[in-house]
Amino acid sequence: MRIGSLAAIAVSLLAASCGMVPDRRSEAPVKAGPVSTAPILQSAEGRQCLADLGKSGARFSPLPDKLQAGGCSTSNIVSLDQLAGDGGSFGVTNLPSIACPVANDFAAWARFGVDRAARQILGSGLARIETFGSYACRNVAGTNRLSAHSRAHAVDVSGFVLADGRRITVKEGWSASREEREFLRTVHASACKRFGTVLGPDYNAAHRDHLHLEFSNGSFCR
Repeated sequence: MRIGSLAAIAVSLLAASCGMVPDRRSEAPVKAGPVSTAPILQSAEGRQCLADLGKSGARFSPLPDKLQAGGCSTSNIVSLDQLAGDGGSFGVTNLPSIACPVANDFAAWARFGVDRAARQILGSGLARIETFGSYACRNVAGTNRLSAHSRAHAVDVSGFVLADGRRITVKEGWSASREEREFLRTVHASACKRFGTVLGPDYNAAHRDHLHLEFSNGSFCR
């Protein structure tokens, strides 16, 4: 189904943060409980977000809001599986639930900060961005505070597959060849211009294998 159709469905239905510390492995999961769902009834802001995401060339599906026991909740959520670059589309993995505003920032970063950097530094466009996911109902380690991931307001990016077949991972590439190091640091710096919190391997060992991109009002880039 085309993006325009998906956005139209959302409109017609209306008419009818990993914090700044440990990653997904060291954060404490919140005890699972019953999940309640609501139909896809988008606000005007939500409809605009979907429209903007469609204009970016992304392929996605709007999802119903969910409230889970333990305080985790998702609203204005989409399932995202394809983004657009200057030379065509490329895939993205493990994002069945991501907040629409985060998806919009992620789509812009992927095109202007990642795909262009790959072409300029590595000589090839993107085929896929690999992630560890967005939504996970859990606390920040050592606290009772819910992670940004509990609202699908963060994405953990683990690697990039190029159109020429090369695979650049954060874990291996951060200390690999000069070109790979330059590419990863360039996309990290670009993410800092679009996301409130960005954490990478230089922050701590918990982030040695991914870039944590968080939608927030802050400004923390490490």
